[in-house]
This record gives sequence, C-alpha cells and structure tokens, in this order.
Amino acid sequence: DLPCMDDDDLRRGKPTVHRKWDEATAVLAGDALQALAFGLLCDTPCSDAARLALVRGLARAAGIGGMVGGQAQDIAAETAATPLTLDQITRLQAGKTGALIGWSATAGAVMAEAPAARRRALATYGECLGLAFQIADDILDVEGDAALTGKAVGKDAAAGKATFVSLLGLDAARARASALVDTACDALSVFGEEAQSLQALARFVISRQK
Repeated sequence: DLPCMDDDDLRRGKPTVHRKWDEATAVLAGDALQALAFGLLCDTPCSDAARLALVRGLARAAGIGGMVGGQAQDIAAETAATPLTLDQITRLQAGKTGALIGWSATAGAVMAEAPAARRRALATYGECLGLAFQIADDILDVEGDAALTGKAVGKDAAAGKATFVSLLGLDAARARASALVDTACDALSVFGEEAQSLQALARFVISRQK
C-alpha cells in the first residue's frame, strides 16, 4: 500500500495505514506483523519437526523466493522496456500471491504430519488458488466497482501494466480462472467430503466482488 509501491489510499474500504497515520507507522506495522507471524509459529502446538517446517516454509514464501521476490519483479516490470509475457506474469504471481496462499493451504497438513500424497494435493490446490485469486484481482481492476472492492480500480490500465486481462482479454481470463479453480477442487478429491469448505472457498475466490 505504501507510496513506494502500490500507493493506495484505500484498502477494503478503509484508509491505508500510511494515509490514516504516516509512512513510518506503516513500515513499522508491517515489520511488527511479520515478526509476530514467526513468533506465533514458534508457539504452534505440534512436533518440533513440524514447527520447524512451518517456520522454514513461511520464510521461503515470504522472502526473495516468494512474496518479496514477486513484488520486486512486479515493480521492475512497471519501467521495463517491454511488457511482461503471459509466462512471466504467471511466474511473478506464483511468487507474489501464490507463495503465501500455497503455504497457508499446506500449513495444516504440515502441523498434522499428514501423508505426502495429501500434502501434494493441498500444494496443488494452493498453487491453483493463488493464481486464480490474482486473475480475479486483475478482472476486478478492470470492471470492479470501487465502492464494492474497497480500493481504487483501473490502476493497471492507467499504468500500462501487463496483466492476465490485458494479455488474454476478459472472457479468456475468466475461463482460465475457472479452469484453475476446477483443478484446485479436483486436487482435493483425496479428502472426499471433508474438502467441501476448501472447494467452496476456491469457487468464492473467482466470484467475489472485492
């Protein structure tokens, strides 16, 4: 949300932290929340091996190989000589959004020390869900209502930024998001009816208005 990145005034219908307070408070709040996340993981009620795996996994998903790396690529793309290709955008978003969603999808299985097949199923679910989420975000930026999304819309086009929508068009972008959700839901078949809530979440991701 900070001016040096997205420069957003609103998030979920409320003033962003740097707008309501100031940039220093926003930076420090982000730092504090990340430290808190790792602290909470250290107190997770599971085995030492599972706890270590959770901490290591979040470090990877949040760091240069995940969110931070994806965000850096996203910022660099704004001043690149040529727009990103579809494959490049897919890789960028897999790092930026997908890494944290993927970690979240598998965290429960890590805590429970679930069989490898179940972890792989959840990893596939998280990967597809993360990409579908981003495509839905790109669609909302084009045709969303700021009053519903709670944030500014039309920013990608104004910046001349390559997105799934700009490269595929609205209809093809919707079709790709829907196909990703189908794949995500199918990956959970190993869980039977226990996966219904996660499958419903995946379908919500591409039907949401904010």
